[in-house]
Amino acid sequence: MLSTLDLRGGSRRAVDLRNVVPRAKSDLDSVVEQVRPIVEDVRDRGVVAVQEWSAKFDGVTAPQIRVPQDVLDRSLTDLDPDIRAALEEAIRRVKIVHEHQRRGETTVEVAPGGTVSERWLPVQRVGLYVPGGVYVYPSSVIMNVVPAQIAGVPSLVVCSPPQKDFGGWPHPTILAACALLGVTEVYAAGGAQAIALMAYGATDEIEPVYLITGPGNVYVTAAKRLLKGLIGIDSEAGPTEIAILADDSANPDFVAADLISQAEHDVVAASVLVTDSPELIANVRESLERLVPTTMNHERIRIALTSQQSAFVLVDDLEHGLNVIDAYAAEHLEIHTRDAAAVARRVNNAGAIFIGDWSPVSLGDYAAGSNHVLPTGGCACHSSGLSVQSFLRGIHYVEYTEAALNDIAKTVVTLANSEGLPGHAAAIEIRSQ
Repeated sequence: MLSTLDLRGGSRRAVDLRNVVPRAKSDLDSVVEQVRPIVEDVRDRGVVAVQEWSAKFDGVTAPQIRVPQDVLDRSLTDLDPDIRAALEEAIRRVKIVHEHQRRGETTVEVAPGGTVSERWLPVQRVGLYVPGGVYVYPSSVIMNVVPAQIAGVPSLVVCSPPQKDFGGWPHPTILAACALLGVTEVYAAGGAQAIALMAYGATDEIEPVYLITGPGNVYVTAAKRLLKGLIGIDSEAGPTEIAILADDSANPDFVAADLISQAEHDVVAASVLVTDSPELIANVRESLERLVPTTMNHERIRIALTSQQSAFVLVDDLEHGLNVIDAYAAEHLEIHTRDAAAVARRVNNAGAIFIGDWSPVSLGDYAAGSNHVLPTGGCACHSSGLSVQSFLRGIHYVEYTEAALNDIAKTVVTLANSEGLPGHAAAIEIRSQ
């Protein structure tokens, strides 16, 4: 299974540890050039182009690009009651967490008669992408729609690929999740063509969006990169990853099961265990050898666990392990150590942290209440996961009286002239005469 990297006695500097466990290779720049013709075609020909690309890549086209309300309603009516109950509970918990993320307005008096206020306003129209390839992700509908709704986004669009098995409509469970959340504007479009459709719109049929969020494959990510600037994006999501920081108190079966759970996503998914215990590595290896063959997706899991992006990392001690974890900046980080909560508070870089035996990543994927759209590829050192804030924009409101402006005028004039911008200075001086 996983190879072992022995870092004992080695460097503890972030610059040396950052690429100790390499991520799966992906030449996104070349993929951008592959999707450019698709994006430009959708820009020029709209829905007709989307349908043609869907026929080519998905092997099917929807009867119409927009999913009718009766199809959404029927998907919810026909949904398995147990799945409906599970989705409703996940929605309830995600709402509880995200309702506490909304920022309020602030006003600061900088000087007598001079105030700066900040208001947080929602993006007016948002596109949400929900994958629909090998797996079906109604949970992604929840994780994208709920924070957008709590932020107050007035216009939401969901795109998900058409499916051969369902008459060209997206998967009914995805449609049912949309119906549960009251999303009525849903399009049967996937891949780069869906991203282009949301970004450019289509004549009078579909209005363009200002922001696109949601995970997808490398072609979706490449299209988001190509269109960034025209629209905002949440992130350039890469392969999923889990890192586990553990000591000899960890349960090897729990650790193995959690490594497997991420490897199940994709052959390029990363599963990394960082520990100072050779005995734990041996025990987890034995657990993997026993558990992997029993899983439905065992071949995909085996490839992911034996590839370069997955490894056991042996360190000197907990401090060394924290250095490695911070340098790696994992999308998902689990802590399986003594006093795990205290250790978790010492981590600086992670998308989300799961503490102790009873908080596995799978819980966060569905129903912890946290968001599962998280930064990948080491981006957790500078970026956050999806939240209500992702759908809000802060606007400053500057209001000074004449006296307040006169009081600061000399400072502004001095700085403007020092930067060689006398016109800026003149805009102050004309008011101060």
